[in-house]
Amino acid sequence: MAQRFSLPTARRFSNSVVKSSRLSIVRSEPFWKPIFMCPPAPTPVRLGPKAAPPEIVREFLESSSREVEDELRRLLPIPSQGDGGVASAVRYTALAPGKRIRPVLTLAVADLFGVPRGESLGGACAIEMVHACSLILDDLPCMDDADLRRGLPANHRVHGEATAVLAAFALLNVAYGLLAGGVAEGGENNLRAAMARSVRWALGIEGVIGGQALDLVDEAAAPGRERLERIHALKTASLFIASVEIGAVLGRATLAERHALNAFAQDLGLAYQICDDLLDGTDQGSPPGEAASVRHSNPVLRANSEGAQRRVEELAYRAVEHLTIFGSRALLLAGLALHATRLDRRPEYEQGAPDLLPKAR
Repeated sequence: MAQRFSLPTARRFSNSVVKSSRLSIVRSEPFWKPIFMCPPAPTPVRLGPKAAPPEIVREFLESSSREVEDELRRLLPIPSQGDGGVASAVRYTALAPGKRIRPVLTLAVADLFGVPRGESLGGACAIEMVHACSLILDDLPCMDDADLRRGLPANHRVHGEATAVLAAFALLNVAYGLLAGGVAEGGENNLRAAMARSVRWALGIEGVIGGQALDLVDEAAAPGRERLERIHALKTASLFIASVEIGAVLGRATLAERHALNAFAQDLGLAYQICDDLLDGTDQGSPPGEAASVRHSNPVLRANSEGAQRRVEELAYRAVEHLTIFGSRALLLAGLALHATRLDRRPEYEQGAPDLLPKAR
């Protein structure tokens, strides 16, 4: 039987075993690399992990998403007659309905280390702003040329291409401002620098920009699984890594803990995107006309949908295995991973499969 606890108990449970002293790691460059550059981890043999119950995970996700959205409304620029419509375009995408999985991961990781919510919320909002920026740019006619995003007309379809581009850069500007000053006000400058470096790498040639460039090059070429996963690693998993990195930096995680969280985010980001692509265009996924994460990716995945689903399971369960360093403190984070990849609907999850997260010593 899975352990039962309420949401307040879940948050206290995550925070209950916080080490008294932690390394504050400051490096000239992040230690993570995109998935395709990392050696593959061994495939797990277990059927599925034990994690926080689905109802607790959903409650945490919903309440944390509301917190993020309320803070976004406060932080984002207010439209005025003299802004040329940019503020409206910014709020249009950043406040559109969405899963908010990236900022929720930031909050969950920060909770894992006992970081007060008031200190982690700004970083979570910065990640969501960066994500919204990438969505606006991804939908432009010169990129994926999408008409819809999250079931609504794409930003450039409503506000025009020029204003959409300005809105994207405005979101990025506010996000970096939060990381540089607002997230850890009165805190250590090296923590702010570490968070900014994580976002810089996630967005750069080693991340989202590189993935989009690869997606645009040689469109006529057959994508293939290896190429698709490489693009997903750059466009999606890189932001997942930055999401957990911000929470880990705020929590003064040790180097070993940060490595574990980065590996978790790498595998989860790829699993999440494959899962999303499998649903895209179905009655459970994105409506027709909405951009896929990679051009022509859905036909490739659906040609072997069973194999793609097995890949989702392999990656998601492997992601949870990376959390063993945290013991039972990470049950909620594990539950978020299974929820994001729709594996919390499986019978073996509901019945309590072999425990991948032994109790912390």
